[in-house]
Amino acid sequence: MIVTTTHAIDGKTVRDYQGVVTGEAILGAHVFRDLFAGVRDIIGGRSGSYEKSLREARAIAFREAEEEAAKLGADALIGVDIDYEVIGEKGSMMMVSVTGTAVTFA
Repeated sequence: MIVTTTHAIDGKTVRDYQGVVTGEAILGAHVFRDLFAGVRDIIGGRSGSYEKSLREARAIAFREAEEEAAKLGADALIGVDIDYEVIGEKGSMMMVSVTGTAVTFA
């Protein structure tokens, strides 16, 4: 399935718009990951554990959106928007959502 942030795909003509689809992933913060991220804040550097969590959450959200589009018989997901939000008490969770329009080609 083609997935793109653009609203058109070169060489393809949209025949039908199947509707808006979404995928979400919510990951809880881990006490040890938070501890080591705090140390990184003090001494500098990247937080590999948080980066890994974000990549995993993004992959889950994309997979869910693609699965929803496939259920609608779509050939592609266009106009994709990726959002990141900190939620929960004291920002204890991270949510990644992917939204796009499922389309079929002519």
